[in-house]
Amino acid sequence: MSTDSPSQGASGTKPTYKPGSQIIVDTLIEQGVDTMFGYLGGVVLPFFDKLYDAPIRFINPRHEQGGTHMADAYARASGKVGVVVATSGPGATNLVTGLATAMMDSIPIVALTGQVRTELIGNDAFQEADTTGITRPVTKHNVIVKDPNDLARTIREAFYIASTGRPGPVLVDLPVDMQVAQVEAAKPEKIKLPGYGVRTHGHSRQISTAAGAINESERPVLYVGGGVIIANASDEVRQLAAKAHLPVTMTLLGLGSYDQRRAESLDMLGMHGTAYANYAVQECDLLIAVGARFEDRVTGKLKTFAPRAKIIHIDIDPASISKNVRVDIPVVGDAKMILSELAKEVEYRQRAEWFAKIAEWKAKYPLRYDTGTETIKPQYVIEEVHRQTEGDATIVTGVGQHQMWTAQFYKFNRARQFISSGGLGTMGFGLPAAIGAQIALPGQLVVDIDGDSSFNMTLGELATAVQYELPVKVCIMNNGYMGMVRQWQELFYGKRYSCSSLKNPDYATVARAFGAVGITVDKKKDVAGAIEKMLAETKPCVVDFRIDREENVWPMVAAGKSLDEMDGLDIFESMA
Repeated sequence: MSTDSPSQGASGTKPTYKPGSQIIVDTLIEQGVDTMFGYLGGVVLPFFDKLYDAPIRFINPRHEQGGTHMADAYARASGKVGVVVATSGPGATNLVTGLATAMMDSIPIVALTGQVRTELIGNDAFQEADTTGITRPVTKHNVIVKDPNDLARTIREAFYIASTGRPGPVLVDLPVDMQVAQVEAAKPEKIKLPGYGVRTHGHSRQISTAAGAINESERPVLYVGGGVIIANASDEVRQLAAKAHLPVTMTLLGLGSYDQRRAESLDMLGMHGTAYANYAVQECDLLIAVGARFEDRVTGKLKTFAPRAKIIHIDIDPASISKNVRVDIPVVGDAKMILSELAKEVEYRQRAEWFAKIAEWKAKYPLRYDTGTETIKPQYVIEEVHRQTEGDATIVTGVGQHQMWTAQFYKFNRARQFISSGGLGTMGFGLPAAIGAQIALPGQLVVDIDGDSSFNMTLGELATAVQYELPVKVCIMNNGYMGMVRQWQELFYGKRYSCSSLKNPDYATVARAFGAVGITVDKKKDVAGAIEKMLAETKPCVVDFRIDREENVWPMVAAGKSLDEMDGLDIFESMA
Protein backbone atom coordinates (compact mmCIF):
# COMPACT_ATOMS: atom_id res chain seq x y z
CA MET A 1 0.00 0.00 0.00
CA SER A 2 0.99 3.62 -0.33
CA THR A 3 2.53 5.56 2.50
CA ASP A 4 3.17 9.22 3.30
CA SER A 5 5.89 8.61 5.92
CA PRO A 6 8.80 6.57 4.58
CA SER A 7 10.28 4.29 7.25
CA GLN A 8 13.76 2.96 7.83
CA GLY A 9 14.49 -0.17 5.79
CA ALA A 10 15.55 -3.46 7.41
CA SER A 11 19.10 -2.99 6.12
CA GLY A 12 19.36 0.39 7.77
CA THR A 13 19.13 2.36 4.51
CA LYS A 14 16.18 4.64 3.93
CA PRO A 15 14.05 3.41 1.01
CA THR A 16 13.45 5.75 -1.91
CA TYR A 17 9.86 6.81 -2.47
CA LYS A 18 8.43 8.34 -5.62
CA PRO A 19 4.96 9.23 -6.83
CA GLY A 20 3.34 6.47 -8.87
CA SER A 21 3.45 8.66 -11.96
CA GLN A 22 7.26 8.78 -11.74
CA ILE A 23 7.39 5.01 -11.24
CA ILE A 24 5.38 4.60 -14.44
CA VAL A 25 7.73 6.85 -16.43
CA ASP A 26 10.83 5.19 -14.98
CA THR A 27 9.50 1.76 -15.87
CA LEU A 28 8.74 2.82 -19.43
CA ILE A 29 12.30 4.08 -19.82
CA GLU A 30 13.56 0.82 -18.32
CA GLN A 31 11.59 -1.03 -21.03
CA GLY A 32 13.38 0.94 -23.74
CA VAL A 33 10.50 3.24 -24.65
CA ASP A 34 11.69 6.37 -26.45
CA THR A 35 8.50 7.24 -28.38
CA MET A 36 4.87 7.31 -27.30
CA PHE A 37 1.56 8.35 -28.83
CA GLY A 38 -1.60 9.59 -27.22
CA TYR A 39 -3.88 12.27 -25.93
CA LEU A 40 -3.85 13.79 -22.47
CA GLY A 41 -6.78 14.45 -20.15
CA GLY A 42 -7.64 15.12 -16.52
CA VAL A 43 -6.86 11.80 -14.86
CA VAL A 44 -3.53 11.31 -16.65
CA LEU A 45 -2.16 14.76 -15.81
CA PRO A 46 0.07 13.41 -12.98
CA PHE A 47 1.67 11.05 -15.52
CA PHE A 48 2.09 13.78 -18.15
CA ASP A 49 3.65 16.08 -15.56
CA LYS A 50 6.43 13.53 -15.00
CA LEU A 51 6.67 12.86 -18.72
CA TYR A 52 7.56 16.53 -19.18
CA ASP A 53 11.17 15.90 -18.08
CA ALA A 54 11.51 12.38 -19.49
CA PRO A 55 13.70 11.48 -22.51
CA ILE A 56 10.64 10.19 -24.37
CA ARG A 57 9.27 11.71 -27.54
CA PHE A 58 5.52 12.13 -27.29
CA ILE A 59 3.30 12.45 -30.36
CA ASN A 60 -0.13 14.03 -29.95
CA PRO A 61 -2.61 12.80 -32.58
CA ARG A 62 -5.87 14.59 -33.27
CA HIS A 63 -7.90 11.60 -32.06
CA GLU A 64 -7.09 8.68 -29.78
CA GLN A 65 -7.94 6.15 -32.49
CA GLY A 66 -5.32 7.78 -34.70
CA GLY A 67 -2.83 7.52 -31.86
CA THR A 68 -3.46 3.79 -31.54
CA HIS A 69 -2.94 3.26 -35.28
CA MET A 70 0.28 5.29 -35.03
CA ALA A 71 1.54 3.10 -32.18
CA ASP A 72 0.49 0.00 -34.15
CA ALA A 73 2.34 1.02 -37.32
CA TYR A 74 5.34 2.15 -35.27
CA ALA A 75 5.49 -1.40 -33.92
CA ARG A 76 5.05 -2.97 -37.36
CA ALA A 77 7.76 -0.82 -38.91
CA SER A 78 10.30 -1.00 -36.09
CA GLY A 79 9.68 -4.39 -34.47
CA LYS A 80 9.40 -2.65 -31.09
CA VAL A 81 6.40 -2.43 -28.78
CA GLY A 82 4.16 0.54 -29.60
CA VAL A 83 2.85 2.60 -26.67
CA VAL A 84 -0.33 4.68 -26.60
CA VAL A 85 -1.82 6.74 -23.77
CA ALA A 86 -5.37 8.00 -23.27
CA THR A 87 -7.42 9.51 -20.49
CA SER A 88 -10.45 7.85 -18.90
CA GLY A 89 -13.93 7.49 -20.36
CA PRO A 90 -14.11 8.61 -24.01
CA GLY A 91 -10.33 8.74 -24.28
CA ALA A 92 -10.09 5.06 -23.41
CA THR A 93 -13.11 3.99 -25.45
CA ASN A 94 -11.68 5.76 -28.51
CA LEU A 95 -8.81 3.25 -28.42
CA VAL A 96 -11.08 0.25 -29.01
CA THR A 97 -10.92 0.12 -32.83
CA GLY A 98 -7.13 0.49 -32.80
CA LEU A 99 -6.75 -2.21 -30.15
CA ALA A 100 -9.00 -4.57 -32.11
CA THR A 101 -6.94 -3.88 -35.24
CA ALA A 102 -3.73 -4.77 -33.40
CA MET A 103 -5.34 -7.82 -31.79
CA MET A 104 -6.44 -9.29 -35.11
CA ASP A 105 -3.01 -8.72 -36.68
CA SER A 106 -0.95 -9.78 -33.60
CA ILE A 107 0.77 -6.42 -33.12
CA PRO A 108 2.51 -5.66 -29.78
CA ILE A 109 1.04 -2.53 -28.19
CA VAL A 110 0.89 -1.38 -24.58
CA ALA A 111 -2.00 0.99 -23.92
CA LEU A 112 -1.97 3.07 -20.73
CA THR A 113 -5.36 4.52 -19.82
CA GLY A 114 -6.28 6.85 -17.02
CA GLN A 115 -9.11 5.99 -14.64
CA VAL A 116 -11.05 7.80 -11.95
CA ARG A 117 -10.02 7.42 -8.31
CA THR A 118 -10.51 3.91 -7.00
CA GLU A 119 -13.13 4.95 -4.45
CA LEU A 120 -15.25 6.41 -7.28
CA ILE A 121 -15.16 3.36 -9.54
CA GLY A 122 -18.68 2.09 -10.05
CA ASN A 123 -20.32 5.39 -9.05
CA ASP A 124 -20.70 6.79 -12.58
CA ALA A 125 -18.09 9.45 -11.89
CA PHE A 126 -17.25 12.03 -14.52
CA GLN A 127 -15.53 10.35 -17.49
CA GLU A 128 -15.69 6.93 -15.87
CA ALA A 129 -15.92 3.85 -18.06
CA ASP A 130 -15.34 0.16 -17.41
CA THR A 131 -12.22 0.21 -19.56
CA THR A 132 -11.02 -3.28 -18.71
CA GLY A 133 -14.48 -4.71 -19.31
CA ILE A 134 -14.90 -2.89 -22.61
CA THR A 135 -11.47 -3.83 -23.95
CA ARG A 136 -11.21 -7.41 -22.70
CA PRO A 137 -12.34 -8.93 -26.04
CA VAL A 138 -9.91 -6.79 -28.06
CA THR A 139 -6.74 -7.18 -25.99
CA LYS A 140 -4.40 -10.06 -25.32
CA HIS A 141 -4.48 -9.07 -21.65
CA ASN A 142 -5.71 -6.15 -19.59
CA VAL A 143 -5.58 -5.13 -15.97
CA ILE A 144 -6.54 -2.29 -13.63
CA VAL A 145 -3.98 -1.32 -11.00
CA LYS A 146 -5.49 -0.95 -7.53
CA ASP A 147 -2.32 -1.07 -5.45
CA PRO A 148 0.38 1.52 -6.29
CA ASN A 149 3.07 -0.98 -5.27
CA ASP A 150 2.01 -3.08 -8.30
CA LEU A 151 2.63 -0.33 -10.85
CA ALA A 152 6.16 -1.23 -11.97
CA ARG A 153 5.54 -4.97 -11.97
CA THR A 154 2.29 -4.61 -13.91
CA ILE A 155 3.87 -2.45 -16.62
CA ARG A 156 6.83 -4.82 -16.97
CA GLU A 157 4.42 -7.73 -17.34
CA ALA A 158 2.42 -5.77 -19.91
CA PHE A 159 5.48 -5.37 -22.15
CA TYR A 160 6.42 -9.02 -21.69
CA ILE A 161 2.95 -10.30 -22.56
CA ALA A 162 2.55 -7.92 -25.51
CA SER A 163 5.83 -8.95 -27.13
CA THR A 164 6.09 -12.69 -26.44
CA GLY A 165 4.31 -15.71 -27.87
CA ARG A 166 1.70 -14.52 -30.33
CA PRO A 167 2.03 -10.76 -29.78
CA GLY A 168 -0.90 -8.50 -29.14
CA PRO A 169 -2.16 -5.38 -27.37
CA VAL A 170 -2.12 -5.18 -23.57
CA LEU A 171 -3.97 -2.46 -21.66
CA VAL A 172 -3.11 -1.15 -18.18
CA ASP A 173 -5.80 0.97 -16.53
CA LEU A 174 -4.33 3.51 -14.09
CA PRO A 175 -6.62 5.19 -11.53
CA VAL A 176 -5.44 8.71 -10.78
CA ASP A 177 -4.86 7.95 -7.07
CA MET A 178 -2.35 5.26 -8.12
CA GLN A 179 -0.43 7.95 -9.98
CA VAL A 180 -0.18 10.36 -7.05
CA ALA A 181 0.47 7.79 -4.30
CA GLN A 182 3.99 7.57 -2.87
CA VAL A 183 5.61 4.27 -3.81
CA GLU A 184 8.86 2.63 -2.82
CA ALA A 185 11.13 2.34 -5.84
CA ALA A 186 11.95 -1.36 -5.98
CA LYS A 187 14.47 -3.17 -8.18
CA PRO A 188 13.07 -5.17 -11.11
CA GLU A 189 12.28 -8.79 -10.36
CA LYS A 190 12.17 -11.70 -12.75
CA ILE A 191 8.77 -11.92 -14.40
CA LYS A 192 6.79 -14.95 -13.25
CA LEU A 193 3.39 -15.49 -14.83
CA PRO A 194 1.83 -18.82 -13.79
CA GLY A 195 -0.25 -20.21 -16.62
CA TYR A 196 1.46 -18.11 -19.27
CA GLY A 197 4.01 -20.21 -21.10
CA VAL A 198 5.60 -19.59 -24.48
CA ARG A 199 6.91 -22.51 -26.49
CA THR A 200 9.66 -21.33 -28.82
CA HIS A 201 11.48 -24.52 -29.84
CA GLY A 202 9.48 -26.83 -32.07
CA HIS A 203 9.36 -30.56 -31.35
CA SER A 204 12.30 -32.18 -33.12
CA ARG A 205 10.29 -35.21 -34.26
CA GLN A 206 7.60 -32.98 -35.78
CA ILE A 207 10.27 -30.95 -37.58
CA SER A 208 11.80 -34.13 -39.00
CA THR A 209 8.37 -35.36 -40.08
CA ALA A 210 7.73 -32.05 -41.82
CA ALA A 211 11.12 -32.22 -43.56
CA GLY A 212 10.35 -35.73 -44.76
CA ALA A 213 7.03 -34.62 -46.20
CA ILE A 214 8.74 -31.74 -48.04
CA ASN A 215 11.42 -34.03 -49.44
CA GLU A 216 8.80 -36.48 -50.73
CA SER A 217 6.41 -33.94 -52.23
CA GLU A 218 6.12 -33.38 -55.96
CA ARG A 219 3.98 -30.23 -55.88
CA PRO A 220 4.68 -28.28 -52.66
CA VAL A 221 3.68 -24.69 -51.88
CA LEU A 222 5.11 -22.59 -49.05
CA TYR A 223 2.28 -20.41 -47.68
CA VAL A 224 3.60 -17.54 -45.58
CA GLY A 225 1.67 -15.21 -43.26
CA GLY A 226 2.32 -12.16 -41.13
CA GLY A 227 3.66 -14.32 -38.30
CA VAL A 228 6.87 -14.73 -40.29
CA ILE A 229 7.44 -10.97 -40.27
CA ILE A 230 6.56 -10.71 -36.57
CA ALA A 231 9.09 -13.47 -35.83
CA ASN A 232 11.76 -11.77 -37.97
CA ALA A 233 11.96 -15.02 -39.91
CA SER A 234 12.02 -13.70 -43.49
CA ASP A 235 15.63 -14.76 -44.02
CA GLU A 236 14.76 -18.25 -42.82
CA VAL A 237 11.82 -18.43 -45.24
CA ARG A 238 14.11 -17.51 -48.10
CA GLN A 239 16.70 -20.01 -46.94
CA LEU A 240 14.13 -22.82 -46.78
CA ALA A 241 12.62 -21.93 -50.16
CA ALA A 242 16.07 -21.96 -51.78
CA LYS A 243 17.26 -25.13 -50.06
CA ALA A 244 14.17 -27.19 -50.93
CA HIS A 245 13.26 -25.29 -54.13
CA LEU A 246 9.74 -24.25 -53.14
CA PRO A 247 7.28 -21.83 -54.72
CA VAL A 248 6.14 -19.23 -52.18
CA THR A 249 2.79 -17.51 -51.79
CA MET A 250 1.99 -14.88 -49.17
CA THR A 251 -1.02 -13.55 -47.35
CA LEU A 252 -1.75 -9.82 -47.36
CA LEU A 253 0.22 -9.32 -44.15
CA GLY A 254 2.92 -11.74 -45.29
CA LEU A 255 3.88 -9.55 -48.26
CA GLY A 256 7.56 -8.66 -48.09
CA SER A 257 8.54 -11.84 -46.31
CA TYR A 258 9.72 -13.20 -49.67
CA ASP A 259 11.16 -11.14 -52.52
CA GLN A 260 8.39 -10.90 -55.11
CA ARG A 261 10.93 -10.26 -57.84
CA ARG A 262 12.08 -13.89 -57.61
CA ALA A 263 10.69 -16.47 -60.02
CA GLU A 264 9.59 -18.69 -57.14
CA SER A 265 7.20 -16.01 -55.86
CA LEU A 266 3.52 -16.67 -56.46
CA ASP A 267 2.64 -13.30 -54.92
CA MET A 268 -0.54 -13.07 -52.83
CA LEU A 269 -3.19 -15.78 -52.60
CA GLY A 270 -6.85 -15.59 -51.65
CA MET A 271 -9.94 -13.59 -52.56
CA HIS A 272 -8.01 -11.02 -54.61
CA GLY A 273 -4.82 -13.03 -54.94
CA THR A 274 -3.21 -14.05 -58.19
CA ALA A 275 -4.75 -16.79 -60.28
CA TYR A 276 -1.45 -18.67 -60.32
CA ALA A 277 -1.19 -18.65 -56.51
CA ASN A 278 -4.76 -19.89 -56.10
CA TYR A 279 -4.40 -22.59 -58.72
CA ALA A 280 -1.11 -23.73 -57.17
CA VAL A 281 -2.69 -24.05 -53.73
CA GLN A 282 -5.61 -26.03 -55.14
CA GLU A 283 -3.32 -28.36 -57.08
CA CYS A 284 -0.47 -28.81 -54.58
CA ASP A 285 0.19 -32.07 -52.76
CA LEU A 286 1.81 -30.36 -49.76
CA LEU A 287 0.97 -26.99 -48.23
CA ILE A 288 3.53 -25.64 -45.76
CA ALA A 289 1.84 -22.88 -43.75
CA VAL A 290 4.10 -20.66 -41.64
CA GLY A 291 2.76 -17.92 -39.37
CA ALA A 292 -0.62 -17.95 -41.11
CA ARG A 293 -4.06 -18.70 -39.67
CA PHE A 294 -6.06 -19.95 -42.68
CA GLU A 295 -8.32 -16.90 -42.62
CA ASP A 296 -11.51 -16.95 -44.73
CA ARG A 297 -10.22 -14.35 -47.23
CA VAL A 298 -7.34 -16.75 -47.93
CA THR A 299 -9.09 -20.12 -47.98
CA GLY A 300 -12.35 -19.41 -49.77
CA LYS A 301 -14.71 -22.34 -49.27
CA LEU A 302 -13.11 -24.34 -46.46
CA LYS A 303 -14.39 -27.73 -47.60
CA THR A 304 -12.64 -27.41 -50.95
CA PHE A 305 -9.46 -25.62 -49.83
CA ALA A 306 -6.25 -27.36 -50.96
CA PRO A 307 -8.15 -30.62 -51.49
CA ARG A 308 -5.13 -32.65 -52.66
CA ALA A 309 -2.69 -31.44 -50.03
CA LYS A 310 -1.20 -32.75 -46.86
CA ILE A 311 -0.84 -29.71 -44.59
CA ILE A 312 2.08 -28.67 -42.39
CA HIS A 313 1.31 -25.80 -40.00
CA ILE A 314 4.11 -23.94 -38.18
CA ASP A 315 2.81 -21.41 -35.65
CA ILE A 316 3.67 -20.12 -32.19
CA ASP A 317 0.02 -20.13 -31.16
CA PRO A 318 -1.21 -23.68 -30.43
CA ALA A 319 -4.81 -22.42 -30.51
CA SER A 320 -4.40 -21.64 -34.22
CA ILE A 321 -3.50 -25.22 -35.13
CA SER A 322 -6.45 -26.99 -36.83
CA LYS A 323 -8.75 -24.13 -35.83
CA ASN A 324 -10.02 -23.55 -39.36
CA VAL A 325 -8.35 -26.24 -41.46
CA ARG A 326 -7.39 -29.74 -40.31
CA VAL A 327 -3.60 -30.00 -40.11
CA ASP A 328 -1.60 -33.18 -40.73
CA ILE A 329 1.76 -32.09 -39.30
CA PRO A 330 1.59 -29.38 -36.62
CA VAL A 331 4.79 -27.74 -35.36
CA VAL A 332 4.26 -25.31 -32.49
CA GLY A 333 6.96 -22.76 -31.75
CA ASP A 334 8.88 -19.75 -32.99
CA ALA A 335 8.94 -19.63 -36.79
CA LYS A 336 12.52 -18.37 -36.93
CA MET A 337 13.86 -21.27 -34.87
CA ILE A 338 11.72 -23.92 -36.52
CA LEU A 339 12.50 -22.84 -40.09
CA SER A 340 16.19 -22.76 -39.29
CA GLU A 341 16.04 -26.36 -38.04
CA LEU A 342 13.80 -27.44 -40.91
CA ALA A 343 16.21 -26.07 -43.51
CA LYS A 344 18.92 -28.39 -42.18
CA GLU A 345 16.85 -31.46 -43.02
CA VAL A 346 15.27 -30.63 -46.37
CA GLU A 347 16.76 -31.61 -49.71
CA TYR A 348 16.88 -29.77 -53.02
CA ARG A 349 14.54 -31.15 -55.68
CA GLN A 350 14.20 -29.78 -59.18
CA ARG A 351 10.43 -30.33 -59.48
CA ALA A 352 10.65 -29.27 -63.13
CA GLU A 353 7.13 -30.39 -64.02
CA TRP A 354 5.58 -28.44 -61.11
CA PHE A 355 7.45 -25.23 -61.86
CA ALA A 356 6.61 -25.59 -65.55
CA LYS A 357 2.92 -25.76 -64.64
CA ILE A 358 3.26 -22.66 -62.45
CA ALA A 359 5.02 -20.84 -65.29
CA GLU A 360 2.14 -21.78 -67.58
CA TRP A 361 -0.40 -20.28 -65.14
CA LYS A 362 1.72 -17.14 -64.77
CA ALA A 363 1.90 -16.70 -68.54
CA LYS A 364 -1.82 -17.24 -69.02
CA TYR A 365 -3.10 -15.22 -66.04
CA PRO A 366 -0.77 -12.34 -65.21
CA LEU A 367 -2.29 -9.41 -63.33
CA ARG A 368 -3.67 -7.08 -65.98
CA TYR A 369 -5.73 -3.93 -66.43
CA ASP A 370 -6.87 -1.89 -69.41
CA THR A 371 -3.95 0.35 -70.34
CA GLY A 372 -5.64 1.85 -73.40
CA THR A 373 -8.09 4.19 -71.69
CA GLU A 374 -7.76 7.93 -71.15
CA THR A 375 -9.08 7.66 -67.59
CA ILE A 376 -6.62 7.22 -64.74
CA LYS A 377 -6.42 3.58 -63.71
CA PRO A 378 -5.43 3.06 -60.07
CA GLN A 379 -3.18 0.16 -61.04
CA TYR A 380 -1.20 2.51 -63.28
CA VAL A 381 -0.74 4.99 -60.43
CA ILE A 382 0.57 2.23 -58.15
CA GLU A 383 2.89 0.87 -60.84
CA GLU A 384 4.25 4.37 -61.34
CA VAL A 385 4.80 4.82 -57.60
CA HIS A 386 6.65 1.49 -57.65
CA ARG A 387 8.76 2.56 -60.63
CA GLN A 388 9.74 5.96 -59.22
CA THR A 389 10.46 4.62 -55.72
CA GLU A 390 12.39 1.71 -57.30
CA GLY A 391 10.27 -0.66 -55.24
CA ASP A 392 11.99 0.45 -52.06
CA ALA A 393 9.46 2.65 -50.23
CA THR A 394 7.61 1.61 -47.10
CA ILE A 395 4.02 1.40 -48.26
CA VAL A 396 1.04 1.92 -45.97
CA THR A 397 -2.61 1.58 -46.99
CA GLY A 398 -6.10 2.11 -45.73
CA VAL A 399 -8.70 -0.56 -46.43
CA GLY A 400 -10.66 -1.13 -49.61
CA GLN A 401 -10.01 -1.53 -53.32
CA HIS A 402 -6.84 0.56 -53.16
CA GLN A 403 -5.44 -1.85 -50.57
CA MET A 404 -5.93 -4.82 -52.90
CA TRP A 405 -4.53 -2.98 -55.94
CA THR A 406 -1.48 -2.07 -53.87
CA ALA A 407 -1.02 -5.68 -52.79
CA GLN A 408 -1.22 -6.74 -56.42
CA PHE A 409 0.82 -4.09 -58.24
CA TYR A 410 3.49 -2.89 -55.80
CA LYS A 411 6.05 -5.70 -55.61
CA PHE A 412 7.60 -5.97 -52.15
CA ASN A 413 11.06 -7.32 -51.50
CA ARG A 414 11.69 -7.01 -47.75
CA ALA A 415 10.00 -7.53 -44.43
CA ARG A 416 8.13 -4.65 -42.76
CA GLN A 417 7.86 -2.87 -46.09
CA PHE A 418 4.07 -3.21 -46.32
CA ILE A 419 1.85 -1.98 -43.47
CA SER A 420 -1.90 -2.45 -43.59
CA SER A 421 -4.87 -3.51 -41.50
CA GLY A 422 -5.53 -7.16 -42.26
CA GLY A 423 -7.91 -9.10 -40.06
CA LEU A 424 -10.16 -6.26 -38.89
CA GLY A 425 -10.07 -4.35 -42.18
CA THR A 426 -10.00 -0.95 -40.49
CA MET A 427 -10.82 1.95 -42.77
CA GLY A 428 -8.98 5.10 -41.72
CA PHE A 429 -5.84 3.14 -40.83
CA GLY A 430 -3.69 4.55 -43.64
CA LEU A 431 -2.78 8.13 -42.71
CA PRO A 432 -2.16 7.66 -38.96
CA ALA A 433 -0.29 4.43 -39.71
CA ALA A 434 1.91 6.28 -42.20
CA ILE A 435 2.71 8.81 -39.46
CA GLY A 436 3.64 6.04 -37.02
CA ALA A 437 5.79 4.32 -39.65
CA GLN A 438 7.52 7.60 -40.57
CA ILE A 439 8.39 8.22 -36.91
CA ALA A 440 9.80 4.70 -36.68
CA LEU A 441 11.77 5.20 -39.92
CA PRO A 442 13.18 8.74 -39.88
CA GLY A 443 14.77 9.70 -43.15
CA GLN A 444 13.11 6.88 -45.06
CA LEU A 445 10.38 7.17 -47.66
CA VAL A 446 6.86 6.33 -46.44
CA VAL A 447 3.92 6.42 -48.84
CA ASP A 448 0.27 6.01 -47.86
CA ILE A 449 -1.75 4.65 -50.78
CA ASP A 450 -5.28 5.38 -49.64
CA GLY A 451 -8.86 5.42 -50.78
CA ASP A 452 -11.10 8.44 -50.53
CA SER A 453 -13.56 6.79 -48.13
CA SER A 454 -10.77 5.42 -45.95
CA PHE A 455 -8.85 8.71 -45.96
CA ASN A 456 -11.95 10.69 -45.00
CA MET A 457 -12.17 8.87 -41.68
CA THR A 458 -8.88 10.13 -40.25
CA LEU A 459 -7.80 12.99 -42.49
CA GLY A 460 -7.55 15.25 -39.44
CA GLU A 461 -4.25 13.56 -38.69
CA LEU A 462 -2.73 15.64 -41.49
CA ALA A 463 -2.39 18.26 -38.76
CA THR A 464 -0.25 15.81 -36.79
CA ALA A 465 2.02 15.19 -39.77
CA VAL A 466 2.42 18.94 -40.28
CA GLN A 467 3.03 19.68 -36.59
CA TYR A 468 5.84 17.15 -36.34
CA GLU A 469 7.23 17.95 -39.81
CA LEU A 470 6.83 14.40 -41.08
CA PRO A 471 7.31 14.08 -44.85
CA VAL A 472 4.63 11.43 -45.36
CA LYS A 473 3.27 11.07 -48.88
CA VAL A 474 -0.41 10.32 -49.50
CA CYS A 475 -1.80 9.04 -52.80
CA ILE A 476 -5.60 9.08 -52.74
CA MET A 477 -7.36 6.76 -55.18
CA ASN A 478 -10.43 8.98 -55.46
CA ASN A 479 -13.39 7.40 -57.22
CA GLY A 480 -16.18 9.06 -55.24
CA TYR A 481 -17.36 5.72 -53.91
CA MET A 482 -16.82 3.32 -51.07
CA GLY A 483 -15.08 1.34 -53.77
CA MET A 484 -15.13 -2.22 -52.50
CA VAL A 485 -18.70 -1.87 -51.29
CA ARG A 486 -19.70 -0.47 -54.71
CA GLN A 487 -17.98 -3.42 -56.42
CA TRP A 488 -20.01 -5.88 -54.36
CA GLN A 489 -23.18 -3.91 -55.07
CA GLU A 490 -22.40 -4.09 -58.78
CA LEU A 491 -21.72 -7.81 -58.77
CA PHE A 492 -24.25 -9.10 -56.24
CA TYR A 493 -26.94 -6.44 -55.81
CA GLY A 494 -27.82 -5.48 -59.37
CA LYS A 495 -25.85 -2.20 -59.37
CA ARG A 496 -28.14 -0.77 -56.70
CA TYR A 497 -25.56 1.62 -55.24
CA SER A 498 -27.28 2.22 -51.94
CA CYS A 499 -25.42 4.82 -49.83
CA SER A 500 -22.02 4.00 -51.33
CA SER A 501 -21.36 7.21 -53.28
CA LEU A 502 -19.63 10.20 -51.70
CA LYS A 503 -19.29 13.91 -52.17
CA ASN A 504 -15.66 14.49 -51.32
CA PRO A 505 -13.88 17.71 -50.47
CA ASP A 506 -11.16 19.13 -52.67
CA TYR A 507 -8.34 17.18 -51.03
CA ALA A 508 -5.57 19.39 -52.37
CA THR A 509 -7.22 22.46 -50.84
CA VAL A 510 -7.78 20.60 -47.57
CA ALA A 511 -4.12 19.58 -47.49
CA ARG A 512 -2.98 23.15 -48.03
CA ALA A 513 -5.32 24.36 -45.28
CA PHE A 514 -3.53 22.00 -42.89
CA GLY A 515 -0.14 23.31 -44.02
CA ALA A 516 0.71 20.36 -46.26
CA VAL A 517 1.25 20.27 -50.03
CA GLY A 518 -1.82 19.44 -52.12
CA ILE A 519 -1.89 18.26 -55.74
CA THR A 520 -4.85 17.27 -57.92
CA VAL A 521 -4.45 14.91 -60.89
CA ASP A 522 -7.34 14.28 -63.26
CA LYS A 523 -5.43 13.46 -66.45
CA LYS A 524 -3.46 10.31 -67.12
CA LYS A 525 -0.61 12.24 -68.70
CA ASP A 526 -0.01 14.13 -65.45
CA VAL A 527 0.33 11.08 -63.19
CA ALA A 528 4.09 10.56 -63.50
CA GLY A 529 4.90 14.25 -63.02
CA ALA A 530 2.70 14.51 -59.94
CA ILE A 531 4.37 11.50 -58.35
CA GLU A 532 7.80 12.93 -59.14
CA LYS A 533 6.82 16.20 -57.46
CA MET A 534 5.33 14.37 -54.48
CA LEU A 535 8.50 12.38 -53.89
CA ALA A 536 10.62 15.53 -54.05
CA GLU A 537 8.60 17.28 -51.32
CA THR A 538 10.03 17.59 -47.82
CA LYS A 539 6.63 18.49 -46.33
CA PRO A 540 3.62 16.20 -45.97
CA CYS A 541 2.10 15.89 -49.43
CA VAL A 542 -1.36 14.75 -50.58
CA VAL A 543 -2.02 13.84 -54.21
CA ASP A 544 -5.65 13.44 -55.22
CA PHE A 545 -5.82 11.03 -58.18
CA ARG A 546 -9.26 11.17 -59.80
CA ILE A 547 -9.38 7.56 -60.93
CA ASP A 548 -11.81 5.56 -63.08
CA ARG A 549 -14.96 5.58 -60.96
CA GLU A 550 -16.09 1.99 -61.56
CA GLU A 551 -12.80 0.12 -61.86
CA ASN A 552 -12.96 -3.27 -60.14
CA VAL A 553 -10.39 -5.47 -58.41
CA TRP A 554 -9.75 -8.68 -60.36
CA PRO A 555 -9.45 -11.58 -59.95
CA MET A 556 -12.05 -12.16 -57.25
CA VAL A 557 -13.15 -15.26 -55.37
CA ALA A 558 -16.71 -14.58 -54.28
CA ALA A 559 -17.77 -15.49 -50.75
CA GLY A 560 -18.51 -19.21 -50.48
CA LYS A 561 -16.59 -20.11 -53.63
CA SER A 562 -13.46 -22.23 -53.95
CA LEU A 563 -10.09 -20.61 -54.65
CA ASP A 564 -10.10 -21.93 -58.21
CA GLU A 565 -13.52 -20.38 -58.91
CA MET A 566 -12.25 -16.91 -59.75
CA ASP A 567 -14.27 -14.19 -61.42
CA GLY A 568 -12.50 -11.81 -63.79
CA LEU A 569 -10.16 -14.24 -65.53
CA ASP A 570 -12.13 -13.83 -68.75
CA ILE A 571 -11.44 -10.10 -68.49
CA PHE A 572 -7.72 -10.85 -68.20
CA GLU A 573 -7.87 -13.08 -71.27
CA SER A 574 -9.64 -10.39 -73.29
CA MET A 575 -6.78 -7.98 -72.52
CA ALA A 576 -4.08 -10.42 -73.62
